[in-house]
Amino acid sequence: MKHILSLVFIFVISLSAFAQKTIQGFTEESAKAEIALEEKFDSYLKASNLDQWMKKLTARPHHLGSKMGKEYAEWMRDQFRSWGYDAEVETYKVLFPTPKVRVLEMVAPSKYTAKLVEPALKEDATSGQAKEQLPTYHGFSADGDVTGELVFVGYGVPSDYEELDKLGIDVKGKIVIAKYGGSWRGIKPKVAQEKGAIGCIIYSDPEDDGYYQGDVYPKGPYRPALGAQRGSVLDLPVRPGDPLTPNIGATEEAKRIERAQADNLIKIPVIPIGYEDATPLLKALGGPLAPEYMRGALPLTYHVGPGPVKVHLNLQFDWKLVDCHNVIAKMKGSELPDEWVMRGNHHDAWVNGAADPISGMVALMEEARAVAELTKTGWKPKRTIIYAGWDGEEPGLIGSTEWAEHHAKELQQKLVAYINSDGNGRGFLYAQGSHTLQQMVSDVARDVTDPQTGVSVLERRKSAMAAYTSSAKAKKEIINSSSMTIDALGSGSDYSPFIQHLGIPALNIGFGGEDGGGEYHSIYDSYDMYKRFKDGTFEYGVTLAKTAGRTTLRLANSNILPFDFKGFYNTVNGYVKEVTTLTDNMRESTEVENQMIRENRYKLASDPKDTFIQPKANEPVPYLNFSNLLNAMASLEKSANTYAELVKMNPNPNTNLARLNKLLYTAEQKLTIADGLPRRPWFQHSIYAPGYYTGYGVKTLPGVREAIEQRNWKEAQEQIEILASNLTKYSSQIDEAASILKMR
Repeated sequence: MKHILSLVFIFVISLSAFAQKTIQGFTEESAKAEIALEEKFDSYLKASNLDQWMKKLTARPHHLGSKMGKEYAEWMRDQFRSWGYDAEVETYKVLFPTPKVRVLEMVAPSKYTAKLVEPALKEDATSGQAKEQLPTYHGFSADGDVTGELVFVGYGVPSDYEELDKLGIDVKGKIVIAKYGGSWRGIKPKVAQEKGAIGCIIYSDPEDDGYYQGDVYPKGPYRPALGAQRGSVLDLPVRPGDPLTPNIGATEEAKRIERAQADNLIKIPVIPIGYEDATPLLKALGGPLAPEYMRGALPLTYHVGPGPVKVHLNLQFDWKLVDCHNVIAKMKGSELPDEWVMRGNHHDAWVNGAADPISGMVALMEEARAVAELTKTGWKPKRTIIYAGWDGEEPGLIGSTEWAEHHAKELQQKLVAYINSDGNGRGFLYAQGSHTLQQMVSDVARDVTDPQTGVSVLERRKSAMAAYTSSAKAKKEIINSSSMTIDALGSGSDYSPFIQHLGIPALNIGFGGEDGGGEYHSIYDSYDMYKRFKDGTFEYGVTLAKTAGRTTLRLANSNILPFDFKGFYNTVNGYVKEVTTLTDNMRESTEVENQMIRENRYKLASDPKDTFIQPKANEPVPYLNFSNLLNAMASLEKSANTYAELVKMNPNPNTNLARLNKLLYTAEQKLTIADGLPRRPWFQHSIYAPGYYTGYGVKTLPGVREAIEQRNWKEAQEQIEILASNLTKYSSQIDEAASILKMR
């Protein structure tokens, strides 16, 4: 009897949950149909397909311009066609340098020649494909044959050079060695170049990426001693994509600039090495002790130099044009064919690329196959769905950027949203993107079950967030919240051209956090590694397909597109408070520092001799005028609240629906700046951009925030006015959408 009562209780709870479940953008009736459709979609997903496809797509190296890159693109196209999609391979001609000469050697005080080779392992079936593998190098490093004293610069970010300045260390004319981590790799040679260095070496310190984290491969998943992280050092915060075709698609007939004119190319040679090759160089360094925070986990005393170590670095590249093959598969919408929902993941890899990117690519393919299965039941999406497999992401988001630039006008007219993934693993849902889509992502996360815990992926993410929060109040708020917060988008994957150049709403989603390892961009990112240490059952690959699939289906099927402007206002209002507080804090700290200088009280505890150092006083921080921005935010709050109330009252308008939806999905374009951000006009979004010195890391309200940080007060005021104007135009578009909902 007790068992029966329990079953009845569970059944009642389940019915209650189902009855209360709402989906943004759907009426009560259409929400029921959508939920039933999504359950059917889930039933079609098979982990065995992901396993089989990963084994195939990681069997051989398949970097941009390779024979296998083309073969795999054509195979994926044929898979999409077999499922009923109109699929093609769109090919561009792009610049992609590969190494001809790689030499790194210590020439004083002793001799050492870096191995620069990752050894094949008997436990890893594909690690021995040396003839097809790209060697360890940095894409878009400059050619160079240089010799100089070595300086250790920590993570090689601007703050590290400030510490070196305090120690009296200058890197002009020197070669620097930096640890991976702390920022995106391309920032390290960029800053070194600005400081006058003639070359840059980047190594993986075991504290961040090696034995300090756990057993190294093949015993464990972490980076072995000669494992080196390939990667691009194209200046992505300036502009991604083909360096020779700025702002236009790199078609065969495109007009190309000279390489010397490209604004996103590093001008010094730079190379990645493993910690085995780094050890002799660091061990022989003299000079002051490195500040404690700079040190790593190698069995040596970390000095910064310069000298007595001298190194010779010689890098020469074949700067050639290669084919870049994007797979584009379309399923035409039954009611709104000229409104598009796009889902993408890249397919190129530095070597075999199981985790990055094939784990995400096979999830996308299985999602697309299951959507195609739904059409066999008679269902068709209202809006057109497009699946993309991008090429050339690794060297610098090349395939997606060239495609987006080539089709820019049509995309700004038709593309509702772009949903990105880029590799996948075990663990927790992560999501970044346009904050108008935050509530939709929360609703999707609520409706997908985590395969490990049996709770929703929303609840599991909230638990993880609460666990990493020290404040009891914050923990309670996270647990009690019915939604999740998504992060802002910086750079580093294929969403960038859509949101940050074209002003198209975008998301980036995936799972991770319980799949640690050091295979990233090495020959060990293989099927064998993934099966042993990542998501070996592919259950989180299926969970990604469920999550991204629901997001795609809801955007494709919704009556009114599920944009939440209240959530956007709340997020941007927080950013505005940050930048206004930033100026106040800078003013206060500047006054304190200048007072210390006036009173001769400024010393450095890190100075080994405790000698007096007299820094220069900073200019006072002025009071910026934020009034127009604050007024624009007040208007946005009013517009967002009005729209939210009206859409709740009228969820199924029967007139001007197409006009309403177009106003909703093109509103993001009102946030773009026609002339782009200062010093990097390709980036046009006034709310989200990668930081000029943070690489992948986002800078929100980038024009305003970076001008303040750089103490460029004239520019800061100009950017405040531009942002205020954009937000005012954005509010006006929301008001126009609201006026349609007022019609009965």
